[in-house]
Amino acid sequence: MVNFVISPPEPASVAISGSSHRFPVRRIFCVGRNYAAHAREMGKDPDREPPFFFGKPADSVVDSGKTIPYPPLTGDLHHEIELVVAIAKGGSNIAAADALDHVWGYGVGIDLTRRDLQDAAKKLGRPWDWGKGFDRSAPCGPLVSVSDIGHPDKGRVWLAVNGETRQQGDLSELIWSIPEVIAICSESMELKAGDLIYTGTPAGVGAVKPGDRMTGGVDGVGEIEISIAAR
Repeated sequence: MVNFVISPPEPASVAISGSSHRFPVRRIFCVGRNYAAHAREMGKDPDREPPFFFGKPADSVVDSGKTIPYPPLTGDLHHEIELVVAIAKGGSNIAAADALDHVWGYGVGIDLTRRDLQDAAKKLGRPWDWGKGFDRSAPCGPLVSVSDIGHPDKGRVWLAVNGETRQQGDLSELIWSIPEVIAICSESMELKAGDLIYTGTPAGVGAVKPGDRMTGGVDGVGEIEISIAAR
């Protein structure tokens, strides 16, 4: 038995659809600019740029249905709706042909971004951590298992703010497919059970403010709802 000098934090976890069980979260990887239209709206060329990754703390996950405070240090909080992949079996240098064997299931997540902090960091050549990896920056809806839905490779991806649709795309528009994303990520980092991968967002990202309610989903996978607390 390990004796800690302070009480260890409660493990981060994500809900499982239709179950009282939860999925333990080890790490969160996010793929940048994985939809062509979103890459273009961010001023990049999707035909030339290889995929890149950034991370969020495991305990930045938030269950669907929660109300979260508007984060500090920003005046430009953006929503980014994404398909989330939950890893059940780890590995390094995973072949794309074998990558789906490592997946437990899928969910719907929102990559919340302090865009002004991210943009300032980019201009100064500094890391994005403060713009991407802050408290409660990774809302995630209930996961559904592969045994229930298989491996989605098409389906509408959407997000609305206060009932008005902001983002809309399709999984078939991913520049790098889910097997490719898993394979490429595993070349740099050893994936392990409990890792989540946020796979990129379609065009239409934009700001939310206190009092706003975000709803979104991926057809055939699930939905998510998150509100921003009024000041």
